Amino acid sequence: MLVNCTLISDICRFFLFCNLISTSLIPPNNFFNMLVDEDLLFHYGGQLVKFTKNDMIFRESEIPKFYYQIKYGNVKINNYHQEGKEFIHSLPSTGHCLGETFIFSERPYPVNAVAMNDVAVIKVGIARFFDLIHSDKSILFKLYQYTSERMHYRYVMLNNLSSTNTFSKIICVMDCLKQYHNVTEQYAYQIPYTRLEIASLTGLRIETVIRVLKKMERENIVKNIGGKIFY
Repeated sequence: MLVNCTLISDICRFFLFCNLISTSLIPPNNFFNMLVDEDLLFHYGGQLVKFTKNDMIFRESEIPKFYYQIKYGNVKINNYHQEGKEFIHSLPSTGHCLGETFIFSERPYPVNAVAMNDVAVIKVGIARFFDLIHSDKSILFKLYQYTSERMHYRYVMLNNLSSTNTFSKIICVMDCLKQYHNVTEQYAYQIPYTRLEIASLTGLRIETVIRVLKKMERENIVKNIGGKIFY
């Protein structure tokens, strides 16, 4: 049943639109130290749930029932296509929330949330989370800020996916990450994603990613130090 609430209805369209953009890049760093204060989440009935690598936090086609926030660990938001290929939409980590836009609708999740390592997530029932929003409007403002930040990278990446230039696709991912972390010096930023994850983020084959990164290394655009890419 949809919540009949003026505050919620005012933001439904905005949040739903944000999460339905086909691809995004959330750098693995806290946009906020913790998006919503943990004590508040627990006060409103939050439960700490732990997952191990490859566990599903939620699945495509499930109806959203909880607000999820990562206490620690890394998660990938993805889809698995019929041919078995994985497409990664984003890689949220500590402090980020998961699928928060979908709690404002009765529609099922169009994506999966999969633990990439040991993960602890605080989950709060939707009704109680709405109570929390009503009690503290600053939380809603934080959600707007968080979504606005993601929207910037989503549009950049969506435009990037339309390019046929494989070099441009990969350099765009690295530029977004470096800009997000306010790093300007050459070779000062370590790319936190594996080559396979870069392939999944850009829609390229891993062989293509490896070939392009080697070309970048020859042209002194990146450095490969112990298998890690520095840009």
